[in-house]
Amino acid sequence: MNTRFLALVGALALALTASASAQEFQTPLTEWGVPDLQGNWKNHTVMPFERPRDLGSKQTYTEAEALVLERRAQQAVKEDNEPLDPNRPAPKLEALPPVGNYDLFWTDRGMFLPTIDGEFRTSAIIDPANGRIPERVAGFRDRMRELRTNSPDRNDGPEGRGLGERCLLAFGNSSGPVMSPVMYNSHMQIVQSPGYVSIIVEMAHDARIIKITDERSPASTAHQKWMGDSIGRWDGDTLIVETRNYNHWMNYRGAPTENLTVIETFRRESDNKIIYGFTVDDPSVYTAQWSGEYPLSRLDEPVYEYACHEGNYGIIGILAGARRLESMAAKGEEHAIAQ
Repeated sequence: MNTRFLALVGALALALTASASAQEFQTPLTEWGVPDLQGNWKNHTVMPFERPRDLGSKQTYTEAEALVLERRAQQAVKEDNEPLDPNRPAPKLEALPPVGNYDLFWTDRGMFLPTIDGEFRTSAIIDPANGRIPERVAGFRDRMRELRTNSPDRNDGPEGRGLGERCLLAFGNSSGPVMSPVMYNSHMQIVQSPGYVSIIVEMAHDARIIKITDERSPASTAHQKWMGDSIGRWDGDTLIVETRNYNHWMNYRGAPTENLTVIETFRRESDNKIIYGFTVDDPSVYTAQWSGEYPLSRLDEPVYEYACHEGNYGIIGILAGARRLESMAAKGEEHAIAQ
């Protein structure tokens, strides 16, 4: 019996199992009769956000290919966990990692590839077909250059630093727009009550409150929330959430968010999995809408408090270092800086 036949049999069995599971699964309901999404969930995975260019329009991996990816990720973690040789020579300057780089102790990388509707996806993005973010609109670079020119200098004060560095919001996009995994704390808790769904993300303990309603009230547009104003509705077993009106300090992938609308979907695929979908629409940034999906896997662990401000000495050191460099330059000590 050749390996190709075995692979085909395995793929068929996987598809039949996924189909049977989908048919058998009944979405649980809350006491007030809506789909129950509650629990602790994680979204870290070896699946990249954008598809590697060399994969073209290939949307799925075979099970064998998925296993190779998982083993590669697990091997990388294993190698990073090996003790260092105390007698090793000093590394060359160009080989040093960036200042502030995290070692393995602080990371929680995705090392598995959960399926979505029985498929091992090659990227979170599924539309456009190449699995990549569409091109920016004409003039976008000039617009960003002008914004940077008129923004506070990164080292003049805390206002010039990123929201994550200031402990105002999660690093990356853990809590949105588009909830994406990062190198650690990619955990969230979903809590429901009649008329509301709350998502508490472990990173920086962000909490997003989604109101279930058919209309967006005028008051909701007057207050620009960090993670935007989220309005939800139920379509069968799927929660559909539309978010816009982000705080003007907020950006998404380096772009302003004043014209950004994100549509998200949440649907239970099984007792231990939610499929989280997203569509990004911003005609002032992208040449087309784009969409994708992430699997949220059940987390049988608590979501912990993320104490950020209490230990945020990094921003103090950054600004103190900038003032020191300015003082040295004023005294004509530029040569000391270079050394």
